[in-house]
Amino acid sequence: MARQPSAVPFIDTGHSNAKREGINRVIKLIARNAFGFRNADHQRLRTRCGTTRRVRGHLRTAQL
Repeated sequence: MARQPSAVPFIDTGHSNAKREGINRVIKLIARNAFGFRNADHQRLRTRCGTTRRVRGHLRTAQL
């Protein structure tokens, strides 16, 4: 089975990596929509805004 190596740790520990996979998907989607970033700080800010919860408020550049 192709999924067996990733399913065994879930069965042993009861933890999955679904949250991490979701964050990785959002990061890839942001990069794809932006057609690449010319500025690394802007990429970090867009990624951070896209992956943080909305209830935390607005992000300021000084927080990065």
